[in-house]
Amino acid sequence: MNGIEKELKPQGVQVIHLDANSAVGQQLARQYGVRGVPTLIVVESTGEPVLRQVGRVDKEGVLETFAQLGL
Repeated sequence: MNGIEKELKPQGVQVIHLDANSAVGQQLARQYGVRGVPTLIVVESTGEPVLRQVGRVDKEGVLETFAQLGL
């Protein structure tokens, strides 16, 4: 994820990598409507997605979203 995890870890952000072929990965892919791999979904503590990126991760976009969330 282009170093995003290292930048967000001090703020208490948990990053979880899921394999789309695993049972849990498939279940969450269905739940969040994942259609392509790789897909990055940023989810609030309520389970509500606040950012979705399909394909290459836009590091600046992700960091901007977390800044808007106050992290």
